[in-house]
Amino acid sequence: MSKSDSGKWFNESRFGMFIHWGAYSVAARCEWVMNRELIGKEEYTQKYVDNWHAEKYDPSAWAELARESGMGYMVLTTRHHDGFALWDSKVNKWNAARLGPKRDLVAPYVDAARKAGLKVGLYYSPASWTHPDYPGPFCRDWPNDKEWKSEAARKRFVEYYRSELRELMTGYGKIDYLWFDGCIPGDLEGKETLKMVKKLQPGMLVNDRLGKPFDVQCSEQAIKPAEPGQNWEACLTLNGSWGYHAGDTRWKGPVDVVDMLLTCAQSAGNLLLNIGPKADGTVPEKSVKILREAGKWIVRHRECISNSERHPFSWGCTARPITAKGNRVYLHFINDPCGSFCWAEVKNKVLSAKLFNTGTPIDFRQNGGRLIIDKIPHPLQDSPATTIVLELDGKPEALTGQTTFWIPE
Repeated sequence: MSKSDSGKWFNESRFGMFIHWGAYSVAARCEWVMNRELIGKEEYTQKYVDNWHAEKYDPSAWAELARESGMGYMVLTTRHHDGFALWDSKVNKWNAARLGPKRDLVAPYVDAARKAGLKVGLYYSPASWTHPDYPGPFCRDWPNDKEWKSEAARKRFVEYYRSELRELMTGYGKIDYLWFDGCIPGDLEGKETLKMVKKLQPGMLVNDRLGKPFDVQCSEQAIKPAEPGQNWEACLTLNGSWGYHAGDTRWKGPVDVVDMLLTCAQSAGNLLLNIGPKADGTVPEKSVKILREAGKWIVRHRECISNSERHPFSWGCTARPITAKGNRVYLHFINDPCGSFCWAEVKNKVLSAKLFNTGTPIDFRQNGGRLIIDKIPHPLQDSPATTIVLELDGKPEALTGQTTFWIPE
């Protein structure tokens, strides 16, 4: 399978669900609670692992929410930095099959994603605060590669995390995406590990956090497009937290979700949007409401998003973001143009303009370098964005290229 073939589903999806869920969900204060509060393994086990029952865990409901939201793949935290594994691991006895929920939580997730027609992603953190050979579990920053207790300890740890990965790569059938995190401290022999997982799962995509070679470049809590030709995704949260935080009410709205997705899509990138399920396995009601509302728009506008291509446009004041594919350009009006719009950016001849949601032709005229669209419905008919699709006489070209770093909005 070629690199382009293995990444085909990724660019078709453009939108995925990130799921941070573990024993830390019982604490309800984010996934770094062990480290930030200096909680030892025994205390962490008594307070959180032993009280984690996942009694309402239904990954099919997660998958259905992902589908309703217009997503194409899911990524579950199989083991975060605390070191507690969500599967029945033979090399890590501190796991959900033996403690807490008392069952393998990865297997039903994988099955649910596949049954829903979604691509299967597994998150895995090589870092493990509770492993005896791991340096600096309570560092306020990541430990560096000079903090290993000994070379023997480093080698044992490398073999340990590779053994966990072998279990994940061989125990659940085809895996589509392996999302590495927490790869500091260095000297984890990532290049050889990447060869191993690729051999076990041919065609699987991996992100960039274990080093090169990788398939997907990631940015966290920011949208940072990669260079042209490189698959990339931005990973963001619905509120301010990854793991469930009962007190975090800084929610983004449906319009923010659509805006973030289109901002990624306009540079041929993906949005991996996080949910933090509660300890019982249910998704917070606010998360569900936001995703479903945004999903109504996203599902109807898949044409504007799937396999979107980079374009040269950057100076529009009202129609932002803009997506493009082939000789079509999609102007997304999140802000109301109040009846008319002038776009002084497209160099091509515009052949037609239509309202995307109805297919109704809309009047336009080109005067030199100015495209003027009149009689745009006011107020806007579609929420959270009204889209006008333009058909051009060829590949989109800009009248003036971007030469400055600062772009006025």
